[in-house]
Amino acid sequence: MDCLCEQKTFELKVEGDVSADPIWCNHCSCNLWIEEIPLSTDLKSNLMEWVYKYGEWIDWSNDEIFPNGIELEEEHNKQGLALTEEVRKELVGKYIVSFSPSTHARSHAKK
Repeated sequence: MDCLCEQKTFELKVEGDVSADPIWCNHCSCNLWIEEIPLSTDLKSNLMEWVYKYGEWIDWSNDEIFPNGIELEEEHNKQGLALTEEVRKELVGKYIVSFSPSTHARSHAKK
């Protein structure tokens, strides 16, 4: 697995972001190519479908959050946490896997 770490990483995190695969090194925050992660094809597909929906709560053209943006982001985070549990099950004994929820809507709403 190509990573910026000097050593092989055994700590991964699931995190959504724009134009990025949903698996990251939890040590150096390097975005990892999902095809290199030993996950089932179905789970990889579900993760990619989930990450493509990242930011549906953001009105990108106006740099604002949609009126129901916090709820949309919370639902996205619930789905991400459920997928993270599946990743943990498939990688048990090989990797430590954590979840990094999106906080963009809440932090933007505080402005």
